[in-house]
Parts: sequence; structure tokens; C-alpha cells
Amino acid sequence: MKLSDLWRWDGTVGRGTYAGIGLAGFALKHNLDRMVATAVFHRPWGLFNYLNPGPKSVTGMDEQNTLFLGTLVALAIPFIWTGVCLTARRLRSTQLPMWLLVFFFIPLVNLIFFILMALLPPRAEEGEQKAPRYRLLDRIIPDHPVGAALMAQLLVVPAALMGVFLSVSGLGRYGWGLFVGLPFSMGLGSVLLFGYHRQRTLPACLGVANLSVALLGLALFAAAMEGVVCLMMAAPLGFILATLGGLLGWSIQRRTAMEPGGGLNRAGASLVGLILSMPALMGAESLADLEAPVYSVTSSVIIEAPPERVWPKVIQFNRMPPPREFIFKVGVAYPIQARLEGKGVGAIRRCVFSTGPFIEPITCWDEPRRLAFSVTSNPDPLQEWTPYRELHPPHANGYMVSQGGEFRLVPLEGGRTRLEGTTWYRHGLWPGPYWKWWSDGIIHTIHLRVLNFIKSEVSGTGSEAHRS
Repeated sequence: MKLSDLWRWDGTVGRGTYAGIGLAGFALKHNLDRMVATAVFHRPWGLFNYLNPGPKSVTGMDEQNTLFLGTLVALAIPFIWTGVCLTARRLRSTQLPMWLLVFFFIPLVNLIFFILMALLPPRAEEGEQKAPRYRLLDRIIPDHPVGAALMAQLLVVPAALMGVFLSVSGLGRYGWGLFVGLPFSMGLGSVLLFGYHRQRTLPACLGVANLSVALLGLALFAAAMEGVVCLMMAAPLGFILATLGGLLGWSIQRRTAMEPGGGLNRAGASLVGLILSMPALMGAESLADLEAPVYSVTSSVIIEAPPERVWPKVIQFNRMPPPREFIFKVGVAYPIQARLEGKGVGAIRRCVFSTGPFIEPITCWDEPRRLAFSVTSNPDPLQEWTPYRELHPPHANGYMVSQGGEFRLVPLEGGRTRLEGTTWYRHGLWPGPYWKWWSDGIIHTIHLRVLNFIKSEVSGTGSEAHRS
């Protein structure tokens, strides 16, 4: 190709050339935008900023954002024209209708469209010996198991990314559709595509199903949508559901003797159903707006001292040593110290965590038996492991919220005290029982860090803790 061929409308272009120029153009355009955003306008820029390019002022788009977005549009014009020309020539090569160019301009959908255009082989010209006119999937899915497995991932993972973005950024939901429906559908869909031409073995199907979830996690990490900690928490549920979906896909293969050229008739209904069901499920879940239940966690330690000696260390405590617990070292927020402003009901307790302070107005002051408080301000629950300078996934703000807590000092025989700490909290992550298992464990570990520190401050003895 000549350089001038990039702007030609006539003729055709091969899939390899189309894919190479498209990827190189995207890399050039993204880095050019990133350089302009950071060096000229002093703002961060990532892949998903193309969908949400910048904040608006209270009265609308301010002058700085208007200039910034105008600059991006001006830089994009030659890339848009090149992409339109190459896509038109690619459509002509595959003998597909030119109106499909509209998909080039639809965010996220254009990613799937680009992959298809980069994979479809050319159709024979008039007068040449024509191959059988296979359906779309017949043309792009290889018969070889390795090629079929790779093609399944190329089709399933970008579609799943679109589903994540729809649920999280579009609907603001971390629900059943995202954590249950999506991984199950990925496992089922990838296996149906993998076995489109012929039946595959069960281990191969399960491998393909779980590979799709692993690749989605890598894509979310690379695109700065999630960090390592949250991906590790979601991984067990994702792999289990992908395995179940893969088992169903393998069962469908066994019961439908698919033949080359006829796979679409047999698996098409399942694939189309998956494509339509995920947005429908996520949308219905958003309309239902399920209220997150209130959970509680209680932890306790035994202290070799009477309640009167323990109370002063409960209402406030000095700076704690660095944590040794693994979950705190990987980014989960941990308590550092507590300070009290005032005394009695209405006083303010500030419990400082590694990500910021909890503001805790005192609601019960029963010295030296019970201290209770509400929570009016929550810091971020964690700092993600990520190579990016800034990463703020939506679930880090407002999806796990502490509503209140209390300390109870129960006198025991021999001048001892059972010190109990309780936290009431909500989280907007579903399915609730799965995420409650994680959140209960994290809060229990936070409790024990505080309770054992109070114990060491009072008596200097070892720990004896249990969870209820």
C-alpha cells in the first residue's frame, strides 16, 4: 500500500492490512490524545475516557472542557476518515452492504465490528469459482481446535467488556447480571463457538470457558477498570459459573449433532439468546433497584483488666503499628488511630483509616459498659493494586457503607473484660451471600486489629479472639 491509499474510497483491502492499519492507527491516536491531555491540558487520559471524556461544570460544559474536546475532535478527523475509507473497502471485499458503516461510529459496538471486519475472508469476484456461501459464523470460525478456541475468545471477551461497561458505568449496578449472568454466559457462549463445527472434549470445553473469564479479568485490569484485589475476590465466583456454563455448552454439543454449515441453525438460538438476555437482565435489575440488606459483624477479645481500665482506650487510641495482615498489605483499608472530640452523646469520634477518616457521632455513652455511634462519612474501602496512577472503580465509593458500630465491655470473673466490637453495614454487590462472606471476613479482621491493639495497650498480653 501507498500512503495515499489510506484515504482512497474505491477498491478493496485485505483483512491483514485492515487489522494492522487499524491497530496501529488506534495506538497512534490514543498516545497522541494522551500526550495532548497530560502535557497541554494537565489531565489524565485512559482508554475509557473516550466514553466519558471529561467533567462538566454546574452550568454545563465549561470553556476549558470545550477547548479540550474540540482539540480531540480536530485530531480525530484524519483518523476517522482513514477508518471510514478502509472499512468501506473492507466491506466491498467481503461483499457486505455499505450501510454497515454505521457501526463504525457506535462506541463499544465498533470494537466488535472491527474484529469481524479483520477476520472475514474476501468473497470471490464475479467470474471466479465461488466457494459455498457459508453463513457468517461458518466463515469466521476455523475448524481447527486452536483456531476455534482463539476465535471464541475474540468474540466473547469484547462482548463481555461491553456488558461490564453497561452494568457498571451505564446502569450503576454490581448485580446478578454482572457477577452471575455474565460469567455463566461467557462460559456457555465460548463453548458453543468453540464447538461450532464439531464436538469437542469436556476438558477442552471447560478450559475454553474458564479462559474467557481469565481474559476478561486481564482486559479489565489493562483498561484500568479494576485492580488486582477486586479481581481476586470476584475470580472464584466467575470461574465456578463459567465452568457451569461450559458444562451446559458441552452438553448441548453432545445432544445436537452439529454439521459444518449447519451450526448456526442449531446453536444460533442459544447465542442470540445470550446476546439479548444479558442487557435485558441488567436492565431489569436496574429497574427493580433492589435495596441492599443491613449486615452485622461482631468480634471480641478477652482482656485481663476490669472495664474501668479498658474504657479510656476504647473511646480513643494512639497510632497503631503498621499492619501485618495480608489483606491490608494488598490494599484493603485498615485503622490507624482514633481521636475523640468532646464527651458524651453528641461527641465526635474520628477513626482514621489508611484511606481517610470515619466520622462517628456518639449516640450512646454508657461508661464503662457501652459506646455506640453512627457513621456520617466513610472513606474508600481499599486502595487497589494497579500500575495506573489513579484508579477509582465505582464500587470503591458508596457500594460498601458502614452505618454504625458499638463497643460493649462485659465484666467477667477475676477482674477480666470481654471487649466486643460490632459493625452494621450495607453493600450493593450481588449475590449478597457471596460478597457478605468477603466483607464479613474483612470487617472481622479490622475489628481484631483494633481490639487486640486495645488489649495490648491495656494489659500487654497475647490475643484470644473469636468471631460471631
